[in-house]
Amino acid sequence: MYKILIIDRCSFTRLGLEAWLQQINGGSTSFLVTPLNSLLLAKAHIESWQPHLVIADFAAFQHDLQQSHFLPALLAVCEQRSRLIRLQSEPLTFKNVGEEVAKNAPIEKLERRILAVLHSWPKAHPARIATPLLTRQEEKVLSLWMEGASNQAIASEMQITGKTVYTYKRNIRVKLKVENRFSPFIPSAECVE
Repeated sequence: MYKILIIDRCSFTRLGLEAWLQQINGGSTSFLVTPLNSLLLAKAHIESWQPHLVIADFAAFQHDLQQSHFLPALLAVCEQRSRLIRLQSEPLTFKNVGEEVAKNAPIEKLERRILAVLHSWPKAHPARIATPLLTRQEEKVLSLWMEGASNQAIASEMQITGKTVYTYKRNIRVKLKVENRFSPFIPSAECVE
């Protein structure tokens, strides 16, 4: 079983790729797929989950000041631990890591590229049951937090208490190994080129 991580800001692309991969899952190759829309969360997933393949469209992240500073560190982790297929609609401003497939390429071309990259790996070991790094609630809190929502706004949106938001944020920081509550928003030295 191959583990595949999909990174894209567009929920339609993430869900579409996940559904499509599950559909072709019945063939000789089986996939365990996780879709994400946060570079910080994606970097942590690659480090802990170690997917065989990362399929990503970084275009929207490059222009987002809160996300773009995570891109170099994410690419470095991909280079060390995983294979990467970049869905490109525009040139990547950071170093070009992995293989490139045009975002508007026919789905058959993407399927051939995915299978070629996966089959170039040594024989895939059976994947252990992988638990998500963050719960769905924590992912929602992280998403709202990175959009700049206050604790009260997050609590109102999710219909939980402010204290629960604080607890979720603390758990997120521990799981993602960030030092303080501002770390997800401040470029670290390793992320700045």
